[in-house]
Amino acid sequence: MNQASITIDRVEVILLRLPTIRPHQLSVATMRQQHLVLVRLDCSDGVTGWGEATTIGGLAYGEESPESMRVNIDAYMTPLLVGRDATSPLARMAELRESVRGNRFALCALETALFDAQARRLDVPLSTLFGGRVRDSLPVAWTLASGDTARDIAEAESMLAARRHRVFKLKIGARALADDVAHVAAIKRALGDAASVRVDVNQAWDETEATRGMRMLGDAGVDLVEQPIDGKNVEGMRRLRALGGVALMADEALQGLVDAFRLAERRAADVFALKITQSGGLCGAQKVAAIAGAANIALYGGTMLEGAVGTVASAQLFATFDRLAWGTELFGPLLLTEEILRTPLAYRDFALQLPTGPGLGIALDEDRIAFLREDRAGRTFHSLP
Repeated sequence: MNQASITIDRVEVILLRLPTIRPHQLSVATMRQQHLVLVRLDCSDGVTGWGEATTIGGLAYGEESPESMRVNIDAYMTPLLVGRDATSPLARMAELRESVRGNRFALCALETALFDAQARRLDVPLSTLFGGRVRDSLPVAWTLASGDTARDIAEAESMLAARRHRVFKLKIGARALADDVAHVAAIKRALGDAASVRVDVNQAWDETEATRGMRMLGDAGVDLVEQPIDGKNVEGMRRLRALGGVALMADEALQGLVDAFRLAERRAADVFALKITQSGGLCGAQKVAAIAGAANIALYGGTMLEGAVGTVASAQLFATFDRLAWGTELFGPLLLTEEILRTPLAYRDFALQLPTGPGLGIALDEDRIAFLREDRAGRTFHSLP
């Protein structure tokens, strides 16, 4: 078929609400389930592309929710795609961004689906469209977020024994500073040199608390502190970074190219938590990574706790980076109780092994997705206590 005649026939948004293997505690919410937002894009040549727009905690984390993404994609974005050339992802995304403001997560899902379909059409991995991968596996951290010290230590020790993870990030900020530091320090003492321990505060501290907390955490052997204060307080982050002692990572402060440039210009972070959704898509994330490289800021492959589709999309891009000093956090599928792939992703030797097939390199179990979708009549799950 002539590529010029290949058009987009249909766009569908599918919501899946899946339980997590245990409560996942953040400073802004406690997750007992994850609400996956999948986007399916069908083309006239029979090729289907998939994308994902999953976020965390409804509107507790950001301005997009699963429900708003479905409505906005259906009402405003799909009409701009259907009937248009499917073989030019950049052209389609340029048209969308001319007509749609914000909606970074939704646009990321559509862009991923367009690139997935085009890579499948060309019979190459999606990473090939971004210059080709320089690695076939990505080190993956695990988040300890039960909030219970003994339980977190046992969980970390089991991950080390299974050779699944040796980098652990702790979600803190919901308790008093001294209690959080004591919790983290106890875990680091138990794991010793066998593991790297990092923390994510999710903006829960003010600058005074962060000044004290980062010093105490550095003394406890913590390697990195993620977003301790409000992401809008770039000057505060600059001051915290200047204190030294423990690496400072920007996450909520980093929501696209403008933020990346501002943080780099002000030397307000040692590390960027790079997320394709926060960047508005794969192309945006690639540009953010370029800014980081020019400013000598290290990279960490972040996650919004996506399922398999968003996780692999991120991995396909991250595998093209020549430097990824702090590894990745692409463990989202491991947090879910339900599998949506015909062949699950492979996690071994402390890393995610990248698929080698065309596009995203995964095959979704569409019968399973049909059973799990949120609007399926009679579908129920029991929530974790």
